[in-house]
Amino acid sequence: MKQVLFLCTGNSARSLIAEGILRHYGKGQYLAVSAGSQPTGQPNPGAITILQEKGIDTSFARSKSWDEFAAPYEGSIDIIITVCSNAAGETCPIWPGHPVTAHWGVDDPASVTAPPVAVAAAFAKTYDEMYRRIMAFLALDTTKDQRQWLSELQDIGKIDDQSAAPEIHGGETNASHS
Repeated sequence: MKQVLFLCTGNSARSLIAEGILRHYGKGQYLAVSAGSQPTGQPNPGAITILQEKGIDTSFARSKSWDEFAAPYEGSIDIIITVCSNAAGETCPIWPGHPVTAHWGVDDPASVTAPPVAVAAAFAKTYDEMYRRIMAFLALDTTKDQRQWLSELQDIGKIDDQSAAPEIHGGETNASHS
């Protein structure tokens, strides 16, 4: 089973949401983990709330440093996906096994602090964007040529609305994720 590491700066919102979605929908196909370069130390309550609203178990959720997954790490990271602009430009630790990388930048929902309805909307938007991207990721044909597969993996980061998703994964429509 391939292991996917979602990286962000704080590992409190976007990367945890991505980890939760892939754990839930990619169970048995991928092992999802997440980390941050400067972890906040605790998950953002908005991330936990949106995952729970979508029926996703949050017992995995904790804010942790990417140092936990850098060499020497007992596991093998196969794919690293950065989900925020800060993490994409930072110097990363040495990763064992030379994983493939992609950047799927998403606006930080934790930057929205008031009113509560706006906070909830920001986390719902992040969830929806990550859901569409992860569904496209799960639909990728892993038997394709490595370069073509990597190109498609990187293109998933360009999905920002529902109209873009079918182009990435062969015209299939996504099932409801509520």
